[in-house]
Amino acid sequence: MSTAQMLNRRMDFRSDTVTQPTEGMYQAMLSAPLGDDVYADDPTVNRLEAVVADMTGKQNALFVSSGTQSNLIALLTHLHRGEEFLAGSEYHVISYEAGGSSALGGAIACGLPTAANGQISISEMLGAIKQDDSHFPMTKLLSLENTVSGRVQPYRYMHDITAAARKAGLQLHLDGARLMNAVVASGTSLQDYANLFDTVSLCLSKGLGAPFGSVLVGPSDFIKRARRLRKMLGGGLRQAGIAAAAGLYALEHHVERLAEDHQLARQLAEALNQHADAVVDLDAVETNMVFLTLPADRGLKLQAALAEQDIIISGPSLYSEVSTFRLVTHLDCSPLAVEKLADAVKQFLAH
Repeated sequence: MSTAQMLNRRMDFRSDTVTQPTEGMYQAMLSAPLGDDVYADDPTVNRLEAVVADMTGKQNALFVSSGTQSNLIALLTHLHRGEEFLAGSEYHVISYEAGGSSALGGAIACGLPTAANGQISISEMLGAIKQDDSHFPMTKLLSLENTVSGRVQPYRYMHDITAAARKAGLQLHLDGARLMNAVVASGTSLQDYANLFDTVSLCLSKGLGAPFGSVLVGPSDFIKRARRLRKMLGGGLRQAGIAAAAGLYALEHHVERLAEDHQLARQLAEALNQHADAVVDLDAVETNMVFLTLPADRGLKLQAALAEQDIIISGPSLYSEVSTFRLVTHLDCSPLAVEKLADAVKQFLAH
């Protein structure tokens, strides 16, 4: 793509979910052998499930349409109605998935304070576990997340909190929406992270760039029950190999390149941080997310100003006197696009 074409292309920093399939991914989808996945005879889906199960060191896997569906199925398989799970109050399973586990499965969510680095306190987690008393729901599960707002949850922390939870008798689930970002940024293997948990949800449609889909992994008996729930929730797919092929291509070609997204996020953060009115915590830029904070009176106008230059960002999160924007780099972001965004913000703040 020429410089002129890139400059004229709409630049979207809202999320790493906005990526378009690459030419190689399209070709993989076009040539994928297909079957009916409800009958478990789609060979490409079966291959994807086997690959992810092997990568994570789990017995079996289930291909589902989204990370939200994957987490929901996991929670409903782990829990009976009226049983409780613990998670950070800012984690997606509590704050960004429409309360599905409670609305559809009768599970009780207990949100724990979430630190700026995405971690929850081990002592607060243990203190939240309910006694075996008829007045309380039975606490059965701890659900963690990696990454959290772009922050990598280190292996040592994850090891310690899962060990404490397991000793207390809890089951363990990991929402790995951007787990491969954590793997690439930290150098910790996918299997090392996965070994800490009973079940893991691995998303294919964020930084990895597939059009849609997540894979839930765990013990074979768990996945058998999860497959039934997938059907109950309307998630049974037919010739799903078209999407599974995209996921396989992403796992084969788009993992190591996540480091490029992380580097572009760092460059963006450093460029934005040069302006006196822009606040960026450089230490918080660990993967592909940059959080830009502006005075509220300026922030309310930034989104519209950038849109005039064909730069799309999400609206701000408002905290009294400031506005905070999440800017996400991804497969379809180029160094030129990042440079143009940084320059546009600087020009906006200069007036």
